[in-house]
Amino acid sequence: MTDSTGAGAFLLNGRVGIVTGLANENSIAYGCARALAAQGAECIVTYASEKAERFVMPLAEGMGNPEYQLVDVQDDDSLEALFDRARARWGRLDFVIHSIAFAPLAELQGRLTDTSSEGFALAMDVSCHSFVRMARLAEPLMDHGGSLICMSYHGAHQAVENYNLMGPVKAALEASTRYLATELGPRGIRVNAISPGPIRTRAASGLKDFEALAADGEAHAPLRRLVTTDEVGQTAAYLISDAGAGVTGGTHYVDGGHHVQF
Repeated sequence: MTDSTGAGAFLLNGRVGIVTGLANENSIAYGCARALAAQGAECIVTYASEKAERFVMPLAEGMGNPEYQLVDVQDDDSLEALFDRARARWGRLDFVIHSIAFAPLAELQGRLTDTSSEGFALAMDVSCHSFVRMARLAEPLMDHGGSLICMSYHGAHQAVENYNLMGPVKAALEASTRYLATELGPRGIRVNAISPGPIRTRAASGLKDFEALAADGEAHAPLRRLVTTDEVGQTAAYLISDAGAGVTGGTHYVDGGHHVQF
């Protein structure tokens, strides 16, 4: 039963779900898992490669000691195994957070005009269509509703210098969010995108002149600072909670107001 009033509406006690995309302590996925655990949720947290294990394993305590799973989102068997594990452990899902983006470095740092079809397709598959695949796998586990969340950026709406290939990819991700929200809404499944400002994550480090973009955020965002991964996580917690029960299909900025200054 939805608790839509009082402080209890923000709690996540008994909620279970998946947080994808953990790479290290600077990951948005880490901020999300920390915030969800603080509100009482239980998670399976995924990481993408064995190389990441030495960075992610020491983070478990800060996330409430979640179960870890190594997942390659381009491998159908690997992705299905993740949702099979959720089914075996809980029999249901209340939320899935998609915090995954990738593009080949040469394509990311070059002009969109010069992007190869292979590089464009790879970036779109990992960064966008994997969210659609997760939605398809989550749907049968959300018989009583649920929340799906992905991570975007303002470059989806406006041409941001050096964002290049990822602009069209994030635009597709936000459009997918709206269509998934429309299709899954009758089942009580809400779908939202969060659009953080510049954060010094491993993925962001691949952007050409990222520090200039971050410095612009610190200088011109109305709050005159960059946001933290914990602040992104707190927004995700709200969207998953009963307090966000009426919210779907939107892109929610967590960027200190920077998007109003572009």
